[in-house]
Amino acid sequence: MNPRGPPSNPRGTSLINTRPLLLLISLAVLVLANFFSSTSFLPRLRLALLYDHLSLSSPLTTSPPAMTTLFSRELEIAQLAVQRAAQLTKRVFHEKAKGTVSKDDKSPVTIGDFGAQALIISALHHHFPADEIVAEEESAQLRADAGLRDQIWDFVRATKLDDVAAEGLLGGPVPNADAMLDLIDRGNSSGGARGRIWVIDPIDGTKGFLRGGQYAVCLGLLVDGDVKVGVLGCPNLPVNDAAPLDAGAGADATDGEGRGVIFSAIQGQGATSRPLVTGALAEGKKITMRPVTEMSTAVFCESVESGHSDQGTSAKIAEKLSIRNPSVRMDSQAKYGSIARGAGDIYLRLPTSKTYQEKIWDHAAGDLIVREAGGQVTDTEGNRLDFSIGRTLAANKGVVAAPAAVHDQVLRAVKEVLVTA
Repeated sequence: MNPRGPPSNPRGTSLINTRPLLLLISLAVLVLANFFSSTSFLPRLRLALLYDHLSLSSPLTTSPPAMTTLFSRELEIAQLAVQRAAQLTKRVFHEKAKGTVSKDDKSPVTIGDFGAQALIISALHHHFPADEIVAEEESAQLRADAGLRDQIWDFVRATKLDDVAAEGLLGGPVPNADAMLDLIDRGNSSGGARGRIWVIDPIDGTKGFLRGGQYAVCLGLLVDGDVKVGVLGCPNLPVNDAAPLDAGAGADATDGEGRGVIFSAIQGQGATSRPLVTGALAEGKKITMRPVTEMSTAVFCESVESGHSDQGTSAKIAEKLSIRNPSVRMDSQAKYGSIARGAGDIYLRLPTSKTYQEKIWDHAAGDLIVREAGGQVTDTEGNRLDFSIGRTLAANKGVVAAPAAVHDQVLRAVKEVLVTA
């Protein structure tokens, strides 16, 4: 009889004592594998799952690294790219656009369009070189006009984010004027239903931009024709999501204190707003459309220009819905952002021509942001906007955006009025 109990098991003790060491070695292998692996989502996901498997019974207290969500890298780059491009458009306005009332070949909006497009594409090409890009501008005009090219290059080379890390994340400055022209021409994709395609509108709302009203720097990512990421930079909208939207929202509202906001969304992950700043991204917060409990108090938005939307028909629709508030007329996809955060409720864009086709860059980002904020966006027939056909919304006529709970009611009124129009 052994009063000291059963004999010890040296081999078993060795295994128990070396378990933490084995786990540490496994974790070191994971870190090295993560360093040398692709930066795409799936390899990171596999590593994170393996980490969780190893740590289930581990006595170590080290927390696993935060898992990157799908498209979070694309969203971060898109937001920073829009933020940097917005700084260029603001400089162009203050230095070139005040007092301008027309859009000619050398107007400030031309300089802003080309410059913002070059900066955005520079960031996208740095991170996602295989992705296609649909954008408005091409460089032929600049290659034939050295004076205009040099004006734009002066703005592009001088524009950077204040935060060194954020600017570095975008790949740094464009090297030279020739590189700028080549970047602009990367926006020549014809679009379509396959692959990853970025959609850019460098200045949406040109007349709003010129008058110091509302405009937006717009960027969206399509994957197989479906909008996955959307970002709107609106330099002249109030930062405060609770600021009321009234008839003066589309008037002069230059980027003073308390103005400048970025709206963004990833499909299936909700919508966000954050202040538009000059360095690293500011903290964001979730936004949602406000519930419309009484249609008579709803606020609806439409375009400033009568050539963009049938304002007379919009007024009849508002009357049919018993909406008492006057329409808020403002330029650009700032309308999408405004209703997404509950400053307004309904956005109507009614066709003024049977042959006109909306451009995909005028709607891609806003469409996703409104839907992720709890809204629905269709054409006047109730069909979802189809971004898979090419550079236009060839299958759609008009736009009806409203909170999901009342969208059918609004759509019925639209159809009834259009039948008799």
